[in-house]
Amino acid sequence: MINWQYFPKSDKIPSHLSELVEVFENHKEKIASENHQFSSDEVLTRLRDGFELIGYKVEKSKKRVDKIQVPVLFGRNGKLDKYFEADGLNEEFKTIIEVEAGRAVANYQFLKDLFQASVMHDIEYLVIAVRNIYKSGRDFEKVISFLDTLYASNRLKLPLSGILIIGY
Repeated sequence: MINWQYFPKSDKIPSHLSELVEVFENHKEKIASENHQFSSDEVLTRLRDGFELIGYKVEKSKKRVDKIQVPVLFGRNGKLDKYFEADGLNEEFKTIIEVEAGRAVANYQFLKDLFQASVMHDIEYLVIAVRNIYKSGRDFEKVISFLDTLYASNRLKLPLSGILIIGY
């Protein structure tokens, strides 16, 4: 089963993000955490073609040439000074995708993803995919709870237009 939640909850999910949900829906049998314990790279491999069909550049391997660098800081003469890597990038919709597996909640990787997306140049939307179930934990529910608290407290203003959490 694919679960998803868009934030802020007061906004309707943009159509370009609905297309991403459809990619997950179309591959749910191949990636469902209830039936499989794939690494994030294995999940990304199964989703790559679907992401590319809707205009995303997708990390192809762990080789430097195959990674997607998103600028953070620019130095002298406009030279790239700092970047973070993303699993997927759609420049037109200013959206990055991060596919996580076991360490999404256990190591708070989703918070690192949130921080990095917040400082990336020209990024407005963050999509984080996490397992519905990891070991005995409900990772999707835990991430949603964190973001519910973040948005409800209204104390931290994020520079992103929206965040989509997908549970697979």
